[in-house]
Amino acid sequence: MPSPATPAPFAALILAAGQGTRMKSALHKVMHPLGGRPMLGHLLDSIATLSPARIAVVLGSGREQVEPLVRASGGEVVVQAQQLGTGHAVQQAQGLLGDFSGDVLILFGDTPLVTTATMRRMLDRLHAPDAPAIVVVGSRPPDPLAYGRIIADEAGIVARMVEHRDASEQERACTLCNSGLMAVRSEDLWPLLSGLENANDAGEYYLPDIVGLARAVGRVAAVIEADPDEVAGINSRAELAAIEAVWQARSRAEAMAEGAGMAAPETVFLSFDTTLGRDCVIEPYVVFGPGVSVGERARIRAFSHIEGAVIAADAEIGPFARLRPGTEIGEGAKIGNFVEAKKARLGPGAKASHLSYLGDCEVGAAANVGAGTITCNYDGFAKYRTEIGAGAFIGSNSALVAPVAIGAGAIVGAGSVVTSDVAADALVLGRGAQIEKPGWAIRFRAAQAAKKKGA
Repeated sequence: MPSPATPAPFAALILAAGQGTRMKSALHKVMHPLGGRPMLGHLLDSIATLSPARIAVVLGSGREQVEPLVRASGGEVVVQAQQLGTGHAVQQAQGLLGDFSGDVLILFGDTPLVTTATMRRMLDRLHAPDAPAIVVVGSRPPDPLAYGRIIADEAGIVARMVEHRDASEQERACTLCNSGLMAVRSEDLWPLLSGLENANDAGEYYLPDIVGLARAVGRVAAVIEADPDEVAGINSRAELAAIEAVWQARSRAEAMAEGAGMAAPETVFLSFDTTLGRDCVIEPYVVFGPGVSVGERARIRAFSHIEGAVIAADAEIGPFARLRPGTEIGEGAKIGNFVEAKKARLGPGAKASHLSYLGDCEVGAAANVGAGTITCNYDGFAKYRTEIGAGAFIGSNSALVAPVAIGAGAIVGAGSVVTSDVAADALVLGRGAQIEKPGWAIRFRAAQAAKKKGA
C-alpha cells in the first residue's frame, strides 16, 4: 500500500510503566541493555527516523532512571502512578496529548525491535481508503502461549480482540496474536478510551477493548502482520537473552552483507553502533562494546575485546587483545596478543606485539614497543601521559614512568625503568649494573649440599 502523499503528523506514545518484577533487578526493565544500548533507546531511535511531532513515554516506579534517556531523545514523561492496565496507561497521556491533532502510535518500551518500516505501515494503513479507526499489529508466533487473539477476516478487518484468559477454546485456536501495538487518530482515541470498562478477571482497563467500542459505533479496525521476533516483548532475563540473540544475528547479517568477513559469526558480538569496514576480517570470539569503528581490511583476531576504539585500515588486533575507550589504532598498526590499550594512540605502522599495557600514551609511526612494556600512567591520584616518538624502539620489559617522552628514533634498552625524557636517536639504559662473580654458583651449591647433609 503506498504512503500518503503528505503524511499526517504523528505522536509516539510509549508505554513503559510496568514494574518488570520478572527481571529481578533494581534496574528499570526498559533500561536493560540490548546490543550495548538500553532497549528503550533502540525504540526511540527507530521512532526518530520518522520525525514524530511528539514523543511521550508513560512511566511509573523507577522513572528517575529512565527520564534522562527520554528527555535526551526529545521526549516527554507521563506518570502512571497506579498500574490499572494498558488502557489506563494511555489515558494518562491525555493531559499531554489531548490537544494534539494527528495520529498516535502506541508502542511498548519493552518491545525494542519494532522497525520504522512497520511503524510506517501502521500509519499508512490508518489512512487507507476504508479509513479504519484503529490499526493493530498482529503476529503468528510459533507458540501462541497466553497472547491475546485477533479474530479477523481475510481482508484484515478485525471482528474481535480477546485476551487469552477471556477467550473461548475456538478463539484460542486462532494463531493471529495481538502484539499490543496500535495506530489511532487522536480525534478517535480519547473518545474511545472514555468508554473503557474494567469488568474482567483482572479488574483492568484493556486497551484492545477500544476495537469493540469502535465497532459499536460503526467504525472498523484493521490488522497488519509483523514478524514475531520484531514485536516480541521482554519481561524476563531469559527473554532478554533470546531477543539479544535475534538482534545479534540480524546485525551480523547486515555487517556481512556490507562486506565484513566473519568465519564464525555466531561467536561475534556487536554493539548498536559498531562499524565494520569492507573486507575487514573478524575472527571467532570477538566482543565489540559500544563506540567501535573498524577500518577496511583490518583484522580482529580471536578472543579480543574492543570498546570505544577506532581502528584504521589494514591494522591487526589480537588475538587475546583488549582495547579500551579512547584508543586509536593507526593504519597498518598492530596490537598483539595479551596487549591492553587505554586512551592510547598508535601511529601508522606502530607495533605492540606482546604482553604490554599502553595507557594514556601516544606511540609514533613505525615505533616498536617490546614485550612486557608498560606505561606507568597512574600514581594513585592522577593519570599522566607517555609520548613515544616515531621510529622509537622500546626494549622488552621496560617501564615508562609518566609523564615522560621518548624521542623519535630513540632506543630504550630492555628491562629499563625510564623516569626522564629521552632525546631523539639516543640510547637509554635505566637498569642496575650487571655483576658477575666467577665460580660463585659452584661454591653456593656445595655449601647448600653440606648444610642439607649435616641436617
